[in-house]
Amino acid sequence: MAESFKYSGKKGNGGELHQVPSGENEVMTTAQGCPISDNQNSLKAGKRGPSLLEDHIFREKMFHFDHERIPERVVHARGYGAHGYFETYDNFSDVTCADLFQRKGEQTPVFVRFSTVAGNKGSPDLARDVRGFAVKFYTNEGNWDLVGNNIPVFFIQDAIKFPDLIHSAKQAPDRGFPQAQTAHDNFWDFTSLSPESVHMLMWIMSDRAIPRSFRFMEGFGVHTFKLINSNGEEKYVKFHWKPTAGLQSVVWNEALKINGADPDFHRRDLWSSIQAGAFPEWELGVQIFDQEFADNFEFDVFDATKIIPEEQVPVKKIGKMVLNRMVDNFFAETEQVAFCTQNIVPGIDFTPDPLLQGRNFSYLDTQLKRLGGPNFTQIPVNAPRCPMRNFQQDGHMAMHTPKGRANYEPNSWEQSEDNPRACPEHGYKSSSEPVEGDKLRYRSETFADHYSQAIQFYKSQTEVEQTHMRDAFVFELSKVEKLAIRERVVSHLRNVDETLAEGVAKGLGLEEMPDKAEAAMAPRDDLAVSDKLSILKNAPNTFKGRKLGIFCCSGVEDELLEGLLQALKDEGAMYEIVAPTVNGIKTAGGKHIKGNQVIDGGPSVLYDAVAVLLTEEGAKEQAKVPEAKDFVMDAFAHNKFIGFIDGTKPLLDELNMTSKIDKGFVDLDKTTPSDFITQLRDIRFWKRG
Repeated sequence: MAESFKYSGKKGNGGELHQVPSGENEVMTTAQGCPISDNQNSLKAGKRGPSLLEDHIFREKMFHFDHERIPERVVHARGYGAHGYFETYDNFSDVTCADLFQRKGEQTPVFVRFSTVAGNKGSPDLARDVRGFAVKFYTNEGNWDLVGNNIPVFFIQDAIKFPDLIHSAKQAPDRGFPQAQTAHDNFWDFTSLSPESVHMLMWIMSDRAIPRSFRFMEGFGVHTFKLINSNGEEKYVKFHWKPTAGLQSVVWNEALKINGADPDFHRRDLWSSIQAGAFPEWELGVQIFDQEFADNFEFDVFDATKIIPEEQVPVKKIGKMVLNRMVDNFFAETEQVAFCTQNIVPGIDFTPDPLLQGRNFSYLDTQLKRLGGPNFTQIPVNAPRCPMRNFQQDGHMAMHTPKGRANYEPNSWEQSEDNPRACPEHGYKSSSEPVEGDKLRYRSETFADHYSQAIQFYKSQTEVEQTHMRDAFVFELSKVEKLAIRERVVSHLRNVDETLAEGVAKGLGLEEMPDKAEAAMAPRDDLAVSDKLSILKNAPNTFKGRKLGIFCCSGVEDELLEGLLQALKDEGAMYEIVAPTVNGIKTAGGKHIKGNQVIDGGPSVLYDAVAVLLTEEGAKEQAKVPEAKDFVMDAFAHNKFIGFIDGTKPLLDELNMTSKIDKGFVDLDKTTPSDFITQLRDIRFWKRG
């Protein structure tokens, strides 16, 4: 008989609700057969202290997880990278001695890899998923890897649960599907039995999980780190990447169709923008705060399932990153790049965040297996740009040749470049932090509030975004076969927002509402709305970097087309000509225009807005073409702006759309191209929905 679980209704360590078997179950053990007493918390020094190296249970569990995939990454397998530079805005020596922040205007080389988390290498780009946002800074004092995501929180609080999370999200082991999606029983079973995941669930059911482009998404360091200046003074910090082009996502139906039309959509977008010289940019921002703020903040700053709202600690911009060069070889660079959260430089340090502590341990182990040996740091994309001097030697695939006799330290051989010593004055020093308490497996009571920030996030969204979230929950949970799991998720949503929970329950056809999930700590609903958490409240107010799909046929007026292309150029926007055939079109003036896409291969989902410039004869002909009708219908359904001319009306009439013309339709016979582009800065006409 299948084992069933229930909530104990009792608070465990840290006020956490623990799942317990409803009947007798076999005791979980390590691979060596040692019984496990706690599979939820790693071993720590004190209730909020750092994780301990002696935790053999965590070590074995993470070791096996890191080695269970050959040869692709276990997570973040689907990735795309580019080179660029980071330029610091000023001298920030008052808060950190990190070398790259000491001189205004100095540029530090970087390599960035964007990725999805759950999908395999062959999965599509527009999966609903977290996006990895990993940056390797090649500083003068070694490599600093800021390994983050496009969402500032995570599903779990302790790294010991990471293998379980990813196992639940990946394809089921007995059938090998589904992959690159979380719409299945295993994922929702795990997360609904882990209340700490609720805040993250709100984020991944939002439009943040289906970004329009890597260029239009934020990045976050997720964890709280430390900054240390040359006087040893310490401050806490959270890192943010802010795209200068603004935030933008797609709608779910659009994402599904993009995956069919171009599963490499995000890759192609980054490639095309860099090749065109429209280099993507992000500003690096920091939230800096002291111990007093940390002690008085509503939540624990070491809890990776929580944010610090920007309204409470504003983000200070300290530099910008520009991606200006694609890789020379995808395998050599993007596939072999190895990011490790433990790679930091003097002036930056860790905190006891149990998720960060576990990542620091895990990543080095991962790279050892994936890249074949301990010398992966010698692969060019991973090698520091500053000198490396140590006594490490040999090993699989050693790529540089040590010189001299000395391969140990201390030694009495003469001083030379190949005989380095530790430097107490300039070498890396960990921050001093008092550690006390019993050695135990524990989840701090300060980690026990699982719903309050989920409430805040939902309240901070616009009505349009809230509707998208409700629909996302309904879609995902409709793929879940087990009724009890669907009901369990709704029971958690009742702690977030009753209207949301009722909407999801109605969409699922639940006959009655489940009871609210028992909360380890009573949620609070007095947290202020944070507008920075909404995409639509932070609209870009520009069409720069976006793409217009121009569907036209022979006979289009030269002046209109040329004026439109010039207006796009002035805005810094891109375009593609979508034509009836691969040969392109001829304008009314006889000029041949090459088509970038054919109508049956260039659907409107690939564009941020469309212009349909058809002659009356051309419109009548295209009204017989299903793909031409889909081009307009999808643009309408996805709330996009649609430019048209009088000749297009036979196609609109065929679609019964003439009566549906709203302010999202722009008559280019009556509007200048420049005014049309100005309207496109709103990106979508949400009032249509």
